[in-house]
Amino acid sequence: MDEKDLKTVETCRKQIPAVHDALDILNGRWKITIITSLFFSKMRFTDLLREVNGISGKMLSRELKDLEINQLIKRTVLDIQPIGVEYELTDYGRTLEKVVIALSEWGLDHRKKIIGK
Repeated sequence: MDEKDLKTVETCRKQIPAVHDALDILNGRWKITIITSLFFSKMRFTDLLREVNGISGKMLSRELKDLEINQLIKRTVLDIQPIGVEYELTDYGRTLEKVVIALSEWGLDHRKKIIGK
Protein backbone atom coordinates (compact mmCIF):
# COMPACT_ATOMS: atom_id res chain seq x y z
CA MET A 1 0.00 0.00 0.00
CA ASP A 2 1.21 3.46 -0.76
CA GLU A 3 0.95 6.45 1.60
CA LYS A 4 -2.35 7.65 0.09
CA ASP A 5 -3.96 4.22 0.64
CA LEU A 6 -2.74 4.15 4.24
CA LYS A 7 -4.29 7.59 4.88
CA THR A 8 -7.58 6.38 3.38
CA VAL A 9 -7.58 3.28 5.60
CA GLU A 10 -6.79 5.40 8.67
CA THR A 11 -9.58 7.85 7.80
CA CYS A 12 -12.05 4.98 7.47
CA ARG A 13 -10.95 3.52 10.80
CA LYS A 14 -11.66 6.87 12.47
CA GLN A 15 -15.04 7.31 10.76
CA ILE A 16 -16.46 3.88 11.55
CA PRO A 17 -16.74 4.49 15.33
CA ALA A 18 -18.36 7.87 14.64
CA VAL A 19 -20.93 6.22 12.35
CA HIS A 20 -21.63 3.61 15.04
CA ASP A 21 -22.14 6.39 17.61
CA ALA A 22 -24.64 8.15 15.33
CA LEU A 23 -26.49 4.92 14.61
CA ASP A 24 -26.63 4.04 18.32
CA ILE A 25 -28.42 7.34 19.01
CA LEU A 26 -30.72 7.24 15.97
CA ASN A 27 -31.36 3.50 15.90
CA GLY A 28 -34.76 1.94 15.71
CA ARG A 29 -37.79 2.41 13.60
CA TRP A 30 -39.15 5.59 15.17
CA LYS A 31 -36.49 8.11 16.14
CA ILE A 32 -35.90 9.63 12.71
CA THR A 33 -39.67 9.90 12.19
CA ILE A 34 -40.10 11.65 15.54
CA ILE A 35 -37.21 14.02 14.82
CA THR A 36 -38.57 14.78 11.35
CA SER A 37 -42.04 15.50 12.76
CA LEU A 38 -40.56 17.95 15.25
CA PHE A 39 -38.69 19.89 12.54
CA PHE A 40 -41.96 21.57 11.61
CA SER A 41 -43.27 22.59 15.02
CA LYS A 42 -43.50 21.86 18.71
CA MET A 43 -45.87 18.99 19.39
CA ARG A 44 -47.72 17.54 22.31
CA PHE A 45 -47.52 13.83 23.07
CA THR A 46 -50.92 13.05 21.56
CA ASP A 47 -50.05 15.00 18.40
CA LEU A 48 -46.86 12.96 17.99
CA LEU A 49 -48.80 9.77 18.61
CA ARG A 50 -51.10 10.66 15.71
CA GLU A 51 -48.24 11.87 13.49
CA VAL A 52 -46.00 8.81 13.89
CA ASN A 53 -48.17 6.12 12.30
CA GLY A 54 -48.02 2.76 14.03
CA ILE A 55 -46.13 3.68 17.19
CA SER A 56 -47.60 2.75 20.56
CA GLY A 57 -47.82 5.22 23.43
CA LYS A 58 -45.35 3.18 25.46
CA MET A 59 -42.82 3.10 22.62
CA LEU A 60 -43.25 6.83 21.90
CA SER A 61 -42.63 7.62 25.56
CA ARG A 62 -39.47 5.48 25.56
CA GLU A 63 -38.15 7.04 22.35
CA LEU A 64 -38.86 10.59 23.56
CA LYS A 65 -36.99 9.92 26.82
CA ASP A 66 -34.02 8.58 24.88
CA LEU A 67 -33.99 11.58 22.52
CA GLU A 68 -34.19 13.89 25.53
CA ILE A 69 -31.28 12.14 27.27
CA ASN A 70 -29.24 12.64 24.10
CA GLN A 71 -30.19 16.34 24.11
CA LEU A 72 -31.93 16.18 20.73
CA ILE A 73 -35.34 17.23 22.05
CA LYS A 74 -36.62 19.37 24.89
CA ARG A 75 -39.61 18.41 27.01
CA THR A 76 -41.66 21.24 28.52
CA VAL A 77 -44.46 20.72 31.01
CA LEU A 78 -47.20 23.21 30.20
CA ASP A 79 -48.93 25.13 32.97
CA ILE A 80 -52.44 24.14 31.94
CA GLN A 81 -55.18 21.86 33.21
CA PRO A 82 -55.05 19.01 32.55
CA ILE A 83 -51.27 18.96 32.57
CA GLY A 84 -49.80 18.98 29.08
CA VAL A 85 -46.33 18.23 27.79
CA GLU A 86 -44.81 19.71 24.68
CA TYR A 87 -41.77 18.47 22.77
CA GLU A 88 -39.48 20.40 20.47
CA LEU A 89 -36.10 19.94 18.85
CA THR A 90 -33.15 21.53 20.58
CA ASP A 91 -30.65 23.54 18.57
CA TYR A 92 -28.45 20.45 18.76
CA GLY A 93 -31.31 18.31 17.43
CA ARG A 94 -31.70 20.71 14.52
CA THR A 95 -28.14 19.88 13.45
CA LEU A 96 -29.61 16.62 12.13
CA GLU A 97 -31.46 18.46 9.36
CA LYS A 98 -28.82 17.67 6.71
CA VAL A 99 -28.79 14.03 7.80
CA VAL A 100 -32.59 13.76 7.54
CA ILE A 101 -32.62 15.45 4.13
CA ALA A 102 -29.82 13.18 2.87
CA LEU A 103 -31.66 10.08 4.13
CA SER A 104 -34.87 11.26 2.51
CA GLU A 105 -33.19 11.89 -0.85
CA TRP A 106 -31.41 8.54 -0.73
CA GLY A 107 -34.66 6.80 0.23
CA LEU A 108 -36.51 8.34 -2.72
CA ASP A 109 -33.73 7.30 -5.11
CA HIS A 110 -33.67 3.81 -3.61
CA ARG A 111 -37.43 3.46 -3.93
CA LYS A 112 -37.21 4.44 -7.62
CA LYS A 113 -34.41 1.95 -8.21
CA ILE A 114 -36.10 -0.97 -6.44
CA ILE A 115 -39.77 -0.52 -7.28
CA GLY A 116 -39.64 2.03 -10.07
CA LYS A 117 -41.87 4.60 -8.34
